[in-house]
Amino acid sequence: MDGEMKQGKNDQFILTLISLSCVGLTIESIMMGWEFWVPPLIIIGTIAIWVMHITGRPETNIREAAYFLYAFLAVFFHGVHESSFFDIVVVVGLAIVAYSFMDRIMFINLFLLEFLVLIVIQIYFSIHNPDFQFDALTVSRIILHVLVAISIYLSCVRSINLRKEATLLIEEKELQIEANNNDMDDFLSNISHELRTPVNVVSGMSDRLKKRGITDEATVIKEAGLRLAGQIDDIQDYTETRRDDIFLEEEDYMSTSIINDVVTGFRTNKTNNDLELVVDIAEDVPVMMRGDVKKLHKIFRHLLSNAVKFTKSGGIFVRMYSQKKEYGVNLCIEVTDTGTGMDRKTANHASKGMYQANKERNRSSGGVGLGLSIVYGFAHSMGGFVRIESSRGNGTTIRVTVPQKVIDPAPCLQLSDTFEGDVLFHVRSDKYKVPKLRDFYRIMATNLASGIGVRLYSAETVKEVRHLIETLNVKYIFMGEEEYEASSGYFDELSRGGIVVAISASSDFKAQPGSRVLVMPKPLYAYPVIKVLNEGSEAKGLDLAEHMEKPELEGIRALVVDDEPMNLVVATGLLDDYGIVTDTAQSGSEAILKYISDNYDIVFMDHMMPEMDGVEAMKQIKKRADDSGGKAIVVALTANVVSGAREMFIREGFDGFIGKPININEFERTMTRLLPRIRAGRRGENI
Repeated sequence: MDGEMKQGKNDQFILTLISLSCVGLTIESIMMGWEFWVPPLIIIGTIAIWVMHITGRPETNIREAAYFLYAFLAVFFHGVHESSFFDIVVVVGLAIVAYSFMDRIMFINLFLLEFLVLIVIQIYFSIHNPDFQFDALTVSRIILHVLVAISIYLSCVRSINLRKEATLLIEEKELQIEANNNDMDDFLSNISHELRTPVNVVSGMSDRLKKRGITDEATVIKEAGLRLAGQIDDIQDYTETRRDDIFLEEEDYMSTSIINDVVTGFRTNKTNNDLELVVDIAEDVPVMMRGDVKKLHKIFRHLLSNAVKFTKSGGIFVRMYSQKKEYGVNLCIEVTDTGTGMDRKTANHASKGMYQANKERNRSSGGVGLGLSIVYGFAHSMGGFVRIESSRGNGTTIRVTVPQKVIDPAPCLQLSDTFEGDVLFHVRSDKYKVPKLRDFYRIMATNLASGIGVRLYSAETVKEVRHLIETLNVKYIFMGEEEYEASSGYFDELSRGGIVVAISASSDFKAQPGSRVLVMPKPLYAYPVIKVLNEGSEAKGLDLAEHMEKPELEGIRALVVDDEPMNLVVATGLLDDYGIVTDTAQSGSEAILKYISDNYDIVFMDHMMPEMDGVEAMKQIKKRADDSGGKAIVVALTANVVSGAREMFIREGFDGFIGKPININEFERTMTRLLPRIRAGRRGENI
């Protein structure tokens, strides 16, 4: 694209010179009384070459040949007139210089040849013209003009050759840089792959230590392992975005699962103790969509992590909403913080390469600075876009918009038909040191109320609460922890008197004994609010993360195949937590023998193993199962998690895919999907 733009500018410059010269030629032709029919042709020709340039038709080589032919004929028309004898060198010199910008030596060769032909013609005319004095001065002038023309020609040829050499050198350097970048990308990709196995062991063994009561040390090890695992993922994702080698792994997903990921990730982040998170999800977001949910989770994680890094006080406001389109919806993810913000130059730079606001060695923010680059890469790969709105000292808003297919258009938040009454939102505005945080809560509450169609009233003081209860049909009161503690007796009395009182509080908050107030663990978001409005004082499971159902895997017989003994220990420990009866094998051939002797419900198979890899072992196990009238279920459990790996394994015949380090949510989703087939197979054995 850059080459085409440069070529277009060159052509425009050359045509401008030609046009100006032809204007002069037209004026001279009229004044000298030359052939009357030529000036109209010059004008028509000038218009024609500009039309070709503007339309870009026909192809480049033909257009350039047309430009040359037009100039060649114009030069010849000027040079054949006797009055132009000593002007030829000026006109031809201008043509040679102009067309040298096309880097076409053949064109300037023809112009030089034309000059020599015109000189010969003029000499012939002069010899046969009795009025022309052909003396020594005339001869010297002719020789001088020829030498000047040849000098211009040689200079332009050299200039063209130098430009071609410089272009070739630049191309070679660019190829070398690209090769070096590819080598570095390969290195980073391989490193990230090789590190997954030890990180998987660190993560798994720390969980086993925690079960044995070694909690503090194991927690630190677990957090270090998770942080390293996240950075390994970042390196892998970054190299794929640089190569433009991103493969979308689309699947059906619940919209609430994305919010659950945001809430859980914020709670487990130990660096955000002084920050508040407010989550606003529009009620009309489809309950189930189809897209690359893994990349959406990563986009959310990077946006949230980036906001936490550069926000010292206040909070973060997360919005998720959708815009209906013919193909489904545009899913919009918006993260706003009260942090340091960026100037325009920095915001523009954020989308290019590795970015981190503070690159000093003593910086306080963590990470390797790849987050925004990955967000841009993922959004573009999904056909979406990213927009940054920020100013220094006023926080940052990053909005990611990606198209998604709709599987179930039902709204993700629905109010019960039996709902009645008015809702109070009791929050003191003076408690927020950062005013924008107060606005976050107000916007979230207002959007939710208007979306689900409830009457919401704001009350800053207990006096206002009392007044509104007396004048309205108040059935629900939502408030913060500080507001409750300031008048706990009054609100406890209201909760026992039929008004539902719900408190957004920290995880260690405890209501007064005998109180019927409901506690919604921070951060505050729409799910627990809707649950309270629908179920009243009997609402349970107000934490979406806790409400997510775990798959029932008790008694399932599994075979874990891996050539790394520590991976077998980790996988066995994980499966034991779910009551799965586990056996192990350290090679593909051993796995086949064990499967023949004991028909397992499911097999977890590593990919890269000596002698026989996981793909071949899977195919042989499935063949043995088919021969005996059964169906083997084999899941890839591997550190090979490059983009497109899941599809590759599924295409080879695997029934599922789980990457290392093992992600519990991914494991549970995979098992939930396969559970009906496992149960069907077990019923078949009992028949």
